[in-house]
Amino acid sequence: MLDFLKNVFNSGPATDYKTLLEAGAIIVDVRTAGEFSQGHIKGSVNIPLDQIGTKIAFLQGKNVPIITVCRSGARSSSAAGILKNSGIEVYNGGAWDALNAQI
Repeated sequence: MLDFLKNVFNSGPATDYKTLLEAGAIIVDVRTAGEFSQGHIKGSVNIPLDQIGTKIAFLQGKNVPIITVCRSGARSSSAAGILKNSGIEVYNGGAWDALNAQI
């Protein structure tokens, strides 16, 4: 329950996405292929939310943290939950364009 509240109210320490990326993290953009083609973070991987469950083994095999992004943060939050429940170290990066500006 505490994790849920932290996610809802963004309490707790801020995530250092630059450091995660320098350590080898992968950005997974969970928007549709059409949305992704209109703009995305350089080097990110497009796995639409409706396909994320089929890519769990692939992402686990990377053995690096995953940062999920989408248009607003809602789909990336859902994807982060799915991946976290599969034992993957995952961070919800929220909106792709906002994260892109941070990194």
